Amino acid sequence: MSTPSVSFDIAKHPAKDTIKLLTSLLEKVTMANDRAHSATPNTTDPTDHSTRQGRARSISHPSPYTCFHARSIPSITIHAYLIRILKYCPCANECFLALLVYFDRMSKPNHLTNSPSLRLDSYNVHRLVITGIMISSKLFSDVFFTNSRYAKVGGLPVSELNTLELEFLQLNNYGMFVTIEELQYYGDQLLLHWVRE
Repeated sequence: MSTPSVSFDIAKHPAKDTIKLLTSLLEKVTMANDRAHSATPNTTDPTDHSTRQGRARSISHPSPYTCFHARSIPSITIHAYLIRILKYCPCANECFLALLVYFDRMSKPNHLTNSPSLRLDSYNVHRLVITGIMISSKLFSDVFFTNSRYAKVGGLPVSELNTLELEFLQLNNYGMFVTIEELQYYGDQLLLHWVRE
């Protein structure tokens, strides 16, 4: 059976539909990573450096916790969160597709800064989403909002969002530009994922 040819229309695809597609993908990724994380045996505390095994574990397995990691899983769904962002900080499809590009870049180990890859999970996805959309809006939108507005919409203190923004930029090596070809590719892949599901 051949794969159907799909083409995502970046300019005309309704943003709310893009959010449905994006939600489907992000939920699938976060659930898979949540399961993988819970299946990982944790017989020693990686922060306990008092034992040789604890020290070796902390060196070979860097902590998955970054400033994006929430203390608890937010009660708002990914879909509701994205719709809230769209309602109070409107943005174009380019911002949502750029988010996927940024996440993909951050999921790869960074050999220049020696930082590990970042895994999307239920504890960090909301903070990564609001930060990524805020940054992509500044790049792709003619009109964008202040960090304090994004912080209010995202349910975070503005000082925390400022810290998240800096970390997000660092995790992407400050390379936030996304070509139209990349946006089209990620849009097509997102639509293909939806068709297959």
